Amino acid sequence: MKSTFPYLQIKDNNIFKQKMLNWASRFNIFCFLDNNEYSEGTVSFECILAAGCRRSVKLMPGTAYQQLRTFYDERPAWLFGHLGYDLKNETEKLSSSREDKTGFGPGFFFEPEYIIRLRDNEWSVESDHADPASIIAEIEMESAEAGAKMPYHIPLIQHSTTKPEYLRIINALKEHIVRGDCYEINFCQHFFAEDAVVDPIQLYHKLIHSSPVPFAALYKWEDKYCLCASPERYLRKEGQSVISQPIKGTSRRFLQDAAADENSKESLRNSAKDKSENVMVVDLVRNDLSRICREGSVHVKELFGIYSFPQVHQMISTVKGLLKDGLHWTDAIRATFPMGSMTGAPKKRVMELIEQYEATNRGLFSGSIGYVTPDGDFDFNVVIRSIFYNASQQYLSFFAGGGITFYSNAEDEYEESLLKTKAIVESLGRRLEIRD
Repeated sequence: MKSTFPYLQIKDNNIFKQKMLNWASRFNIFCFLDNNEYSEGTVSFECILAAGCRRSVKLMPGTAYQQLRTFYDERPAWLFGHLGYDLKNETEKLSSSREDKTGFGPGFFFEPEYIIRLRDNEWSVESDHADPASIIAEIEMESAEAGAKMPYHIPLIQHSTTKPEYLRIINALKEHIVRGDCYEINFCQHFFAEDAVVDPIQLYHKLIHSSPVPFAALYKWEDKYCLCASPERYLRKEGQSVISQPIKGTSRRFLQDAAADENSKESLRNSAKDKSENVMVVDLVRNDLSRICREGSVHVKELFGIYSFPQVHQMISTVKGLLKDGLHWTDAIRATFPMGSMTGAPKKRVMELIEQYEATNRGLFSGSIGYVTPDGDFDFNVVIRSIFYNASQQYLSFFAGGGITFYSNAEDEYEESLLKTKAIVESLGRRLEIRD
């Protein structure tokens, strides 16, 4: 790819992002990653768009990791794509019996025709197909409006699990904890709408306006879309260094009441239940990383950090390590996927329980979207707080959940899971049809 970096400054980056996504909509495949101006030391750019497809690999069950490794090694290059939750079946000897209605499957990666990046307030373009200046000019000619005239129809948002069923399941999971089957388990609820007609780009803008977060993504793979407002990083590799930032612990924001908001934040900071959840996941991440990192290099950089987002306060910890020599970047994924914050501990047993108790296949939820560089570095998010849309099936869905421990109160967990859907429900402009 031809590269120009830095290339030029744009008067209004947010408007240019909107125009860029409208320009990208002509492609069957694109991946847009945006940190929404969250400033922290482990980001490589403000946002990046990968559009068009030079070559691709659709990962198949049973050989997915080997396929991905072979595909990359044939020609190391920028790759973008996703890791589906069902890759768990290759990490451990597990199976999935429920259908993934959104159709994302185990995974997909593509080498893009165009890469457009914003870094240090300057945009760059990489492409073999056109002069960077002409691509910028094309984008600038796009409308900044996002599909305002397109049809929009969501008849009803349904809930796969009734509240009594949910409460029963949480208590059943606590019984598993009492028996020693597990220490913590992430249990998720599923929401969906059939016969849904939406403009994914318009809906993404609404979602991110309501909930700007550091690991946002708009991902299109043919007729399938993921609109992701994730605050969580799964795993990043830079050179031999790897970093994971699991989230466990949530409290409500009170944006109109500063005192109440601060009290909510302090309550989370001092919550024994949330600290218990968080430290269990940190231990799990440390254990996963110790399998692939140099002895003594895995350490907790930050424990129980409290970070505020528009809808919620979150408890986030940071775990770092140095990879052993000779490992392929796919080895780091295989040893740590799925991420502990979305499974629980011990990982294999809780994934069996998730399969037993959850009503639907998670699909891309609890999976990851991200990129790999030609040097074998990568950065992947955790796909949570996301809308999934299959345009050909007119099927829209999303999930919400939380970590269940011995100290969990079923009613509180139910309310917390609904809280996590707030930004999604607001962006859809509909109400949930709660089944009592």
